[in-house]
Amino acid sequence: MEKLLEVKDLAVSFNTYGGEVQAVRGVNFDLRKGETLAIVGESGSGKSVTSKTIMRLLAEHSVIKRGEILFEGEDLTKKSEKQMQKIRGRDISMIFQDPMTSLNPTLKVGTQIMEPLIKHQKMSKAKARERAIELLDLVGIPNAELRIKQYPHQFSGGMRQRVVVAIALACNPKLLIADEPTTALDVTIQAQILELMKDIQKKMDSAIIFITHDLGVVANVADRVAVMYAGKIVEIGTVDEIFYNPKHPYTWGLLGSMPTLDSDEDELFAIPGTPPDMTNPPKGDAFAARNKYALEIDTQLDPPMFKVSDTHYAATWLLHEDAPKIEPPEAVKRRMKGFAASVKEGEM
Repeated sequence: MEKLLEVKDLAVSFNTYGGEVQAVRGVNFDLRKGETLAIVGESGSGKSVTSKTIMRLLAEHSVIKRGEILFEGEDLTKKSEKQMQKIRGRDISMIFQDPMTSLNPTLKVGTQIMEPLIKHQKMSKAKARERAIELLDLVGIPNAELRIKQYPHQFSGGMRQRVVVAIALACNPKLLIADEPTTALDVTIQAQILELMKDIQKKMDSAIIFITHDLGVVANVADRVAVMYAGKIVEIGTVDEIFYNPKHPYTWGLLGSMPTLDSDEDELFAIPGTPPDMTNPPKGDAFAARNKYALEIDTQLDPPMFKVSDTHYAATWLLHEDAPKIEPPEAVKRRMKGFAASVKEGEM
């Protein structure tokens, strides 16, 4: 299948009073039509910066140091702001984390849904209003003809996020970027929004990039998973490969730290230490200081991406042919097995 999006060797930095923060350092991935890619990692790993760079929504003090973002073969890094304004909302849309900051509190929700339809689709106000009502119905908001006249504060948190989804979907975008869209919602509403996104993707065949730190979310919505740490993708593969055959110690830590419904252990597995200071990234593997399995070479050279399968790659020296054969600790394996089983049963 033809690639919709290709990100090649992307590097993004922020110029701050404390120095240059290297937020994204050589990220590579691709995305096909109708596919969902989840990007996971701790806060500060570069997930949101990567997604906002695709949209060209970075702050003024940020700079794209190198790389390409090919969307349908055209490099978005070379586009002017005026050209990007025609792409945003029409071809690429984004759902942000907090719906209340995404919506204008002074405008009726109908007006906000109609705006991209009038701008990008050149619809009349009457036609745009009709389509806005259809979109509210699509995202599961009852009494759409009445609710379209109301303001964001008259909606619950979950309903506001549904409105944000409706706005993002208004122009039938080819790519939808969801940046932790359920973090601000309670668990029940989270599940409803995720189910809504899956249903809509089937109907519209949009590609989705799903940014999250919640691996439970990943298992239920994604086709492939990219694990980010310190501005780099350290492992990428299908959902089954990441959950059942993870190769990077950081992925082991993320999976092992997730609680499972059938766990009878008192303590959760925790990754020691904290992420590095990205104004001065460490030499070699950035995860080495937190990795109990680190080899001497980890402090000297950054590992390349080793091929595990045609769809699975991981950047760890443990995959080198001369490296010792190391398995995840038993406690982590038990949690991985229990977590994976609960996901398969639909309990997460």
